[in-house]
Order: sequence, then structure tokens, then C-alpha cells
Amino acid sequence: MKNFWENLEKPVIVLAPMADVTDVSFRRVIAKYGKPDVMWTEFVSADGLVRAPSDNPDDSGLSSKEKLLKDLEYDESERPIVAQLFSGRPEMLEQASALAQELGFDGIDINMGCPDRGIEKQKSGASLMRDYDLAVELVRAVKRGAPNIPVSVKTRLGYNQDQLEEWLPILLKEEPAVVTIHARTRKEMSKVPARWERIKCAVEIRDEMKSNTLIFGNGDVVSLEDAEAKVKETGCDGVMIGRGIFGNPWFFNKKISRDNDVSVKERLNVLLEHIGLFEELLPHKSFSVMKKHFKAYVDGFDGAKELRGDLMETQNKDEAEKVIERFLKK
Repeated sequence: MKNFWENLEKPVIVLAPMADVTDVSFRRVIAKYGKPDVMWTEFVSADGLVRAPSDNPDDSGLSSKEKLLKDLEYDESERPIVAQLFSGRPEMLEQASALAQELGFDGIDINMGCPDRGIEKQKSGASLMRDYDLAVELVRAVKRGAPNIPVSVKTRLGYNQDQLEEWLPILLKEEPAVVTIHARTRKEMSKVPARWERIKCAVEIRDEMKSNTLIFGNGDVVSLEDAEAKVKETGCDGVMIGRGIFGNPWFFNKKISRDNDVSVKERLNVLLEHIGLFEELLPHKSFSVMKKHFKAYVDGFDGAKELRGDLMETQNKDEAEKVIERFLKK
């Protein structure tokens, strides 16, 4: 098996998978302005990849299956890149993993932490922390489907309560390449501070089991310096960055700090570049998806609130470009 994780220097700093955020357009921007060590796709339904119809295109000209495959498109500049899949059905995950391997992904990650009710109803995401047997079956299914690339798992401390000492060893026995732990329970969502002392406990559990699995921590990381401090505090092998990346494609760039080194004009030009990539690469998606980035890009400078309000009224790149041009001429 080709395991790219073995060739990365530690600590490994990676981009989290986030629905309607880390799509191919955003990842392309990140790859250009501040590339992390590894990128993840948004989570994609394994069941959909296997079962969605490939005919009957809608107004976008794409079938349901073609849209899901769009979510798995990537550019060579994004490597190494991991496809994140979710499912509660081992047979579906096995087939979808085979497809991901065929598509050339460097690794596959299983979502075992998403708290979305719709995902949980499919016996997937965070619900797997309440069904250990199924979780184990799913890891094995990915290994059968994609034997030539490494499997990893993204999860949480537990479901309603912290169950790390019980949950993590079960995953480690299946020898995934990486386990990323969001340092909160499913019940806590993101309403409490991430408990990074529990990431240190995860490392200790891994070491006691003499496992080769890498342990990554996730939650409330605000900068690269913060990530490095958390690595020192916990001994973890890497850190996954989620919300800290919003509106800041320079986050992973060690030579640039958005607030100190990037002008407002440059930030707005990169926003326009992002919008252009969104329209080019994801024409089947609603422009409203792109709008969630406006608040993050357009913040912290004089006139930001008014500009943001004007941008929220736009429907495409041309309209956004006119709004930004007017703002920059003031």
C-alpha cells in the first residue's frame, strides 16, 4: 500500500473537510495562496456515488451522480488530497472507496463525527460513536475497496459524553493511518471550548497500544502559531484547521499574515478570483453557497459592513465585481 502519510514531516497541518466550504473552488484558492500539508474534500455520500442515477440531467445539464462526482473533482496542485466519504452501509462504502482509488485520491477518510441529523439517520457520521461494530465494519470496507491507499477517520471525543478511552482503542485496533479527533462531543457541537488536554490523552492511549496511527487534533485553532503550540502541549502528530481558514486563504502561508501583510484590495481581488472559480468549476451550485464566504473575506476594515451588505445582493461574479470596483474607488 502506498501510504503518503509516512513521508510527511511532523507536525502535519491539514485543511478540514467542511460542507459547502472546502469545495474545489476554495481548495484551488488555498493551494495557490497558502497550501497546507494535506487537503480534504467536502464529505460526499458513498451511497449516492453508488446508487444515484446517471441519467435524467436537471437544468444544470448534470445528473445526480455527475453532481456528486463534481464534489470529488480536484486539481493536481491540491495533492496530497483525501476524499472524505460517509455511509452507514459497508457495501456502499466499499464500492465508493474503490471509485475514489480509481479517481486517483491519495487517501480516504471516513466521517465519524458529523452531527447533522440527516447524516445520523443514515447510521453515519457521529452516530457511529454509538455503534462500534458498524464503525469497525466501515473501516474494513474501505480497506477492501481501496487496498492501495491509506484510510483515516475523523471523529469526536464521544456522542453524549466523553468516551475517548473506550472509543479510540476500537478504532486503533483497525490500524487506520490517521485518527483526527475534534476535541468535543457530538452533544457539545461547537458550543464549548475544545478540550485539547484530551488530545494529549489520545496520544497516550495510542502510545500505550504501540499503534502506528497518527493522532491529529481539531478545534479552535486560530493560527499556525497556535497549532504549533497545541502540538507541543499534546504531543499529537498534526492539527486540522477548520473555521480558522474562513476568508483567509493565507492561513497556511508562513510568510504572510492576512491582517498584517495583505491589503484590503488584494483580499477583495482574491475573493473575486474565488467567485470566478466557483462559477467555472461548480456551475450547478447556487450562488448562495458562495455568499457564505463574503462575511469572512469582507471583515475588519472601514466600510466592510456596507460592502458586505451590497455583495449579499449580488447574483454572480460580474455583479460582485462592479460592487467591489465602486468600493475601491471611494
